Amino acid sequence: MRLTRRFTLLAGIFALSGCASNSKFRTYRGPEVTRIIVNKNAREMHLLHYDRVLKSYKVNLGSAPEGHKELEGDGKTPEGEYVIDRRNPNSSFHLSLGISYPNEADIAYARSIGKSPGGDIFIHGEPNAFAVLTPDWTAGCISVSNREIEDIYAMVRDGTPITLNA
Repeated sequence: MRLTRRFTLLAGIFALSGCASNSKFRTYRGPEVTRIIVNKNAREMHLLHYDRVLKSYKVNLGSAPEGHKELEGDGKTPEGEYVIDRRNPNSSFHLSLGISYPNEADIAYARSIGKSPGGDIFIHGEPNAFAVLTPDWTAGCISVSNREIEDIYAMVRDGTPITLNA
């Protein structure tokens, strides 16, 4: 009886330790990410420590990837200077980092034509539901694989500047 309890306890400990290694939350102890640069035409994102590239990723963009996001629902990914302003550990897209779109200029332009600039632009992983993804499938966000967003989420801090180029 004691042997069975010990075996059950040990089996439970091993099972739980296996779960811990599958966590989507990673630890990063490298150089600080001081800027993110996204080159939309090349479909690339670079995490920089000052002028040195730490990591580069291939990305998917909004469903209408060319041009600057101006209006809600246009499917475009913004262009310009923003910052990472929030984190979502419970994202429908694995993990996500919020981009500070819209800024004052984005809001002013949309209002001048009586429209909404939209919002909720993120760097995120893949949908949690099973889905077949084609290139440039997001609604204006920047998408990477789930494994990649786990690394990015660990490396990038709120307040990190992000430049989105054409």
